[in-house]
Amino acid sequence: MLCPFKSSFLHQFSFRPFTFLAALLGLLACFGASPAVALYDVNPSEIPGKPGTVIRVWPLQGGGPGGGEAFRILYRSTGLRGEPIAVSGAVFLPGGPAPAGGREIIAYAHPTSGVMPACAPSLRPDTAGMIWGLRQMLQAGYVVAATDYPGLGTNTMHPYLYGVSEARSVLDSVRAARALEHTQASERFVVWGHSQGGQAALFTGQIAGSYAPELKLMGVAAAAPATYLLELFEDDYHDEGGKILTAMALLSWSRIKGVPLKNVVEPQAMDAFMRTAEQCLESPGDALTLQKDAKPLQAGGFLKIDPVKTEPWRSIMQENSTGRQRIPVPVFLAQGTADTTVNPAVTKQYGGALCKQGTRVHFVEMPGTTHTFAARDSVSAALQWMEGRFRGAPAPSSCGG
Repeated sequence: MLCPFKSSFLHQFSFRPFTFLAALLGLLACFGASPAVALYDVNPSEIPGKPGTVIRVWPLQGGGPGGGEAFRILYRSTGLRGEPIAVSGAVFLPGGPAPAGGREIIAYAHPTSGVMPACAPSLRPDTAGMIWGLRQMLQAGYVVAATDYPGLGTNTMHPYLYGVSEARSVLDSVRAARALEHTQASERFVVWGHSQGGQAALFTGQIAGSYAPELKLMGVAAAAPATYLLELFEDDYHDEGGKILTAMALLSWSRIKGVPLKNVVEPQAMDAFMRTAEQCLESPGDALTLQKDAKPLQAGGFLKIDPVKTEPWRSIMQENSTGRQRIPVPVFLAQGTADTTVNPAVTKQYGGALCKQGTRVHFVEMPGTTHTFAARDSVSAALQWMEGRFRGAPAPSSCGG
């Protein structure tokens, strides 16, 4: 059941919130403050079962844009050690009758919302308003499955930037959406994500064939994705906003690995580290609080170690960098030239590596677009590209161009 608890702000979290604070506050003002909601309550006895099967469903108040149905869902997936886990999310259905052959699915993978259980996007009462292009997706007749990822919404630690973990939850959200009554969804889907969600989308492309062979992945679309994590953390650790990313990651990873934070964080910075790492972005007040709480981290070094050069953090970054497996379906990559969170050169480098592996890559460069608005500025092109994949048109390629 649902009981009173804190909710989270999701939309397009930039790893440099100070740079984009004004834009963030504007976005939050549009969506409004959220009332307190609950974590998803699940009994351990309910969790064992086939990945992608549904544990519980709740109607999402107001439905989706355009009058279709919408639901919060709790479904089964697979944890870091292969154990059964519960994952939450949301599913949006278009209005009108389903076409012959069923509705195709867009699996949406969200950007960073935080690492604590209360930071789940589906806990927001305005979840539908937090997905760029959702109205267009539903108008085009797609079912949209939006996972929260493991540990967001359920009372466990979120494995932040663990690519396979994210990808399993994406694939099982598609399975869960197909299992819902009235969806009439086919096995055909594409995955679309931004930032952390871009990493999730790319890992979904890598493991879909082995983890969910009954599904038919038609394409992978990613905006400003986190690809090579060593480079990402090397770039961001020395930036004031990037230190927030680092704090969230190290809190998540230290708890997953059982490493005491006192071995990682300087004693004088511990309070500020915890206040920063445990926050969700859900309101203008939270954004301002985060700016204030993170100031001690900006003043200088707050870690005892360099995570890029120290185990187990270095290995976590290497193991969760994309490109270790080939993506056998076409890929859409969008990258803003004004992005100071994900280095545009790194995204181009990754796209080139995909080309060398034989993947057809359509690269969209967005002049002047920052990290915060990478999904907003690319969603129309991404949806046009997705339509082509479902239609069976030859995939465009920027490889060799």
